[in-house]
Amino acid sequence: PALHGRDCEPEGFSWLIVDDSQNSVFAWLRSAPGGSPVAVISNFTPVPRDNYRVPLPKSGKWREIINTDASEYGGSGKGNGGMVEARAEGGNISATMLLPPLSTIMLELVAD
Repeated sequence: PALHGRDCEPEGFSWLIVDDSQNSVFAWLRSAPGGSPVAVISNFTPVPRDNYRVPLPKSGKWREIINTDASEYGGSGKGNGGMVEARAEGGNISATMLLPPLSTIMLELVAD
């Protein structure tokens, strides 16, 4: 539901990363009532981004629901083992992850 619910409403979309021109990374969050939020992170360079920190709205486990660099899609197979963990540090919540080159990763919050 998060990818299509509230498609025409501002509450269904929020930027997570919009100003990282040095790394050419954009990230945004899609959300809808009754569903888990989905974070979309895109690396627009041919350089993998190791230990890249992405702000997320909630702490906990986030499941990798798509990785366009997966071997199933002809990619290198680099990724995060299917899961990342967001933690609160200093009042901010974020997860550290590998962003494969020229790829998009989608993460869905895992229900407790």
